[in-house]
Amino acid sequence: MLVKTSIEGGVATLTIDNPPLNVITQALARALREALPPLAERGDLRVLLVRAEGKHFSAGADVGEHLPPTYRDMIPEFLETVEAVAAFPQPVIAAVRGRCLGGGFELAQAADIIVAGEGASFGQPEILLGVIAPLACVALPRVAGRGAAAEMLFTGDPVTARRAAERGIVQRVVPDDQVESEAAGLAERIATRSAPALRLTKHTLRASALRARPDALRLAERIYVDELMETEDAVEGLRAFLDKRAPNWRHR
Repeated sequence: MLVKTSIEGGVATLTIDNPPLNVITQALARALREALPPLAERGDLRVLLVRAEGKHFSAGADVGEHLPPTYRDMIPEFLETVEAVAAFPQPVIAAVRGRCLGGGFELAQAADIIVAGEGASFGQPEILLGVIAPLACVALPRVAGRGAAAEMLFTGDPVTARRAAERGIVQRVVPDDQVESEAAGLAERIATRSAPALRLTKHTLRASALRARPDALRLAERIYVDELMETEDAVEGLRAFLDKRAPNWRHR
C-alpha cells in the first residue's frame, strides 16, 4: 500500500509509504489523489495531515518516469495530484523530516502549513538533470518571493529547514524526533474549530490570493455574508461569545 489513510478526532492523516526514500511514482500520485475525494466529502473533517514513513518525506518523483514516452502521462498526473492536495477544502499540514526534494518538495508546497525537522532539507534539483520543476516555478515565488525561488530553481541547491523558515516556506521548525507530535498537536488544535469556518477561511485565502485588493475584499465580504452566515456554527459561535460559554460546534 503506497498511501495509508486514517481518521481520528476530525483529523485525516495520509501517510506516504514507499521506502526507503518515498519516491513519488505515477502509482503513488494516483493513490494519493484518489484518497482525497472521500475525505473532502466528510462534513465533520477539519484538517488533513500529510506525512511519510521512514527518515525522509520524499526524495522526489521517479526519474525514470520522466523519460519519453512516460513523461507525457506522468507530468500531468503528478501536477493534478499536487493541485488536488492544494485545493483540498480544509487546512492541510505537511510533516516533513529528512529529504524533501523535487516532486516531494512540490507536494509539500501544496500544504497550507509545513512543520519541519531541524535536519530536513528542501530543494528543487531538477535543473541538475537538465529539466525544470514546473509546479515550483509557479508556486514557490508566491511563497518565498521571486528572488529566493529563482536561486533555488537555478542552482538546484537544497536549503535547510531554518533557511526555508526564513523564506516563509516552512512555518515551524522542531527537533527531528518531535515533527510528528508537533504536526499532530497543531492539527488537533485546529480541529477544535468549526469545520465550515475552516473551510471558508481556506476558500477565501485561496480565492483572493491572486486578485487585486479591492476585488479580494469584495470576494471576502460575499463569502462572509452569503456563505458563512448561512452556517449554524457561525451563529452558534457568536451567540456563545455573547453568552460567555464554550461553543457547541455542529460542523454545519
